[in-house]
Amino acid sequence: MKETIFRGAGVAIITPFTEDGINFDELGRIIEDQIAGGTDAIIITGTTGESATMTDDEHKAAIKYAVEKVAGRIPVIAGTGSNETAYAVQLSQYAEEVGADALLVVTPYYNKCTQKGLVKHFTAIADAVNIPLILYNVPSRTGVNIQVSTFAELAKHPRIVAVKEASGDLSAVAKIRHACGDALAVYSGNDDQIVPILSLGGSGVISVLSNVAPQMTHDICQLYFDGKVKEAADLQVGAIDLISALFCEVNPIPVKVAMRMLGYAAGPLRLPLTEMEPEHEAQLRAALANHGLIK
Repeated sequence: MKETIFRGAGVAIITPFTEDGINFDELGRIIEDQIAGGTDAIIITGTTGESATMTDDEHKAAIKYAVEKVAGRIPVIAGTGSNETAYAVQLSQYAEEVGADALLVVTPYYNKCTQKGLVKHFTAIADAVNIPLILYNVPSRTGVNIQVSTFAELAKHPRIVAVKEASGDLSAVAKIRHACGDALAVYSGNDDQIVPILSLGGSGVISVLSNVAPQMTHDICQLYFDGKVKEAADLQVGAIDLISALFCEVNPIPVKVAMRMLGYAAGPLRLPLTEMEPEHEAQLRAALANHGLIK
């Protein structure tokens, strides 16, 4: 059995920006609040962190800063995926060099590839490092879906240990678990599917919700692990209004606005992401208030 990187709720953390770059002081504050709030892992430079609009220097600096700030208290997982295998390898090697505990590697996007290409792509990255990889399957963004047989092939690699499954297909999750067993841990990539995926043997969630409600998201997982399934499900269902509000526009627009509402200097969104529509902002504010996160 491969070692699980973490169990529970890992936060897909936002990146606070200024007009000129990353606001590292505020990123540090957010990281500290996340750890104090019970978050089980920090996932830096993922989709929610707006890595797609970072420069190479910013991307590397964010990873290095997160590793140094966390200082081994919980795992730091670096988003190092790309649609160019060579760049993904280089970024992954850098993340390992500065001390990241694991990598989150998305399927190639835009140019896409076949299932054979996916095997070659992920294998090349895994062969180039000595830390674990979490595959990231999010076909709604990339246009590529990892097939069950491909998961089974990739799970044979000793450093490919998990998947962030964000296809929304619970049947596929069941089939992945059947095909891969303990060779591939499954993390939910959707906050509205935490308990269903845990019920299929999942190991936790890589979460947007955790940005605004780290303790709640951790507790959903921990209650389930403690055998309190109904309590976990009730907490999951009770959070649906907030989860829906956090995805009422494309992620990470709502969560970045929510973090501002909570008093964080989250800073601007980078184009092509734009500010929320007023009706969606009102929905988000109401959901945060409903959960006692703002007045």
